[in-house]
Amino acid sequence: MGEKEEEVEKKGKHKGKHDKPKPWDEDPNIDHWKIEKFDPSWNEGGMLEVSSFSTLFPKYLEKKLPEVWPSVKSALKEYGIVGELNLNEGTMTVSTTRKTKDPYIIIKARDLIRLLSRSVPAPHAIKILDDEVQCDIIKIASLVRNKEKFVKRRQQIIGPNNSTLKALEILTGCYIVGSTVAAMGSFKGLKQIRRIVEDCMQNKMHPIYHIKVLMIKKELEKDPALANENWDRFLPKFKKKTAKRKKVKSKEKKTYTPFPPPPQPSKIDLQLESGEYFLTNKKKLEKKWLEKQEKQAEKTAENKRKREAAFLPPEEPTQKIPEEAGIDNSEVAALAKSLKRKAKEFGQQKFSEDINPEAYIATSGEPPFRKKKSKRSKADE
Repeated sequence: MGEKEEEVEKKGKHKGKHDKPKPWDEDPNIDHWKIEKFDPSWNEGGMLEVSSFSTLFPKYLEKKLPEVWPSVKSALKEYGIVGELNLNEGTMTVSTTRKTKDPYIIIKARDLIRLLSRSVPAPHAIKILDDEVQCDIIKIASLVRNKEKFVKRRQQIIGPNNSTLKALEILTGCYIVGSTVAAMGSFKGLKQIRRIVEDCMQNKMHPIYHIKVLMIKKELEKDPALANENWDRFLPKFKKKTAKRKKVKSKEKKTYTPFPPPPQPSKIDLQLESGEYFLTNKKKLEKKWLEKQEKQAEKTAENKRKREAAFLPPEEPTQKIPEEAGIDNSEVAALAKSLKRKAKEFGQQKFSEDINPEAYIATSGEPPFRKKKSKRSKADE
């Protein structure tokens, strides 16, 4: 009996002792994720106590809020909520009345004024009063300390021409305001947006990689055969690449000596060593003038050399000497003699060839060729 009592005591101390299976947990006809619209008949008596929330708004919204407040006030009046705008104190207040039936609508009204203070346009902010729409305000200022990194990473969320922000809105089905990251939509979409924003601001993953994963998941949702399967094999795995940092050169540690370094000689000490200290002012000026003249002479000589360098002719390319090319002088001389001999023989052979004189003398049968006189020459005669 004692053992059974100890087991009962242990079970009683268990944290989830009330988490017993309910008969409606496994009922296939019940959709646990469905949000039912509130019916006023559920709370006919209304609210017994007055609940109110107020929030501050920035100074630059003092001109904009009075223009849109009538539409906000009329939207709240439908649910039995009273809204007040105090421009002197810079606050917006919402409170319940006797006509309020829905007890959760005051939380929705609180979210409405919070969104308005975060520069969300009034037509979009009023949609938060619907039961199916939720909101999430992600405070990104506390995630990054360095201002330059904060601006750079926030720009990654927005993207060029708001392209990244629009892609996230399409894939998650939520409305996002990029400056303060205030999102409106379903619970699933808000969870995805919070994860993307936090990963970007903490430099864990760029939003473009999250967009790729969401696009693949959207395509996989269309296939009913993959509804109960694990999608990890289809999703890409991205590795974080860190930029290589330059290696800091380690300085050589000097040997420790208890004695201080020797004192450096002063200007007067140097003058004493060179003997300049004992010179008169006149001699000192003469010395300085001579040094100046020497420097000027060196400078003028250098400038003259530079000017004359432009008029110097370029060096002509020298032919290789036969010795440098690896040929002996004797071989070159023998080659030249053989070429001269061959040229002489060829000239004698050409001179001794038989010449046919008939080719150069006109035959007796043919009359000699004469030029015809032109008509002008006859007229002149």
